[in-house]
Amino acid sequence: MSRSDTTLDTTAIAGVERLHADLIAAWNSADAAGYARLFTDEGSLVGFDGSMVDGRAAIESHLRAIFDHHQTASYVSQIRSVRMLGTSHALLRAVVGMIPPGGDDIMPEVNAVQSLVAAFTGNSWLIELFQNTPAAFHGRPEAQAALNAELRRLLPAAR
Repeated sequence: MSRSDTTLDTTAIAGVERLHADLIAAWNSADAAGYARLFTDEGSLVGFDGSMVDGRAAIESHLRAIFDHHQTASYVSQIRSVRMLGTSHALLRAVVGMIPPGGDDIMPEVNAVQSLVAAFTGNSWLIELFQNTPAAFHGRPEAQAALNAELRRLLPAAR
């Protein structure tokens, strides 16, 4: 790989990481429109409960209903990896915990693993597919305990 390729990858990876940070911030702000703007027009969302939502407008409507009727928990997140899939697409993997409104600790029962496929649209990175999967770790309490410890290190009080 040439130096320019490395620079491109580093810049792209930083852009994809920012995209995920913006997604987390939009959720934490209960900003349905801001969240949806991070997707391509045809982007897809697979929610924690398995809901499948296609298209930016439908994603905004889906999230607006959630934010208008529920006081949602806030995410803490840790990006595990970003892998380039060619020059214009990338795969980001992260883990997240949720802090309930007014709380100061994560709720281990709703920890999740997130996968995000991003596309470079000419001037910015946008989400093609975002999936938020429960981190249940069935039969592996040590894996759940390790994730809980990792996510608790991200809590604001831990900093």
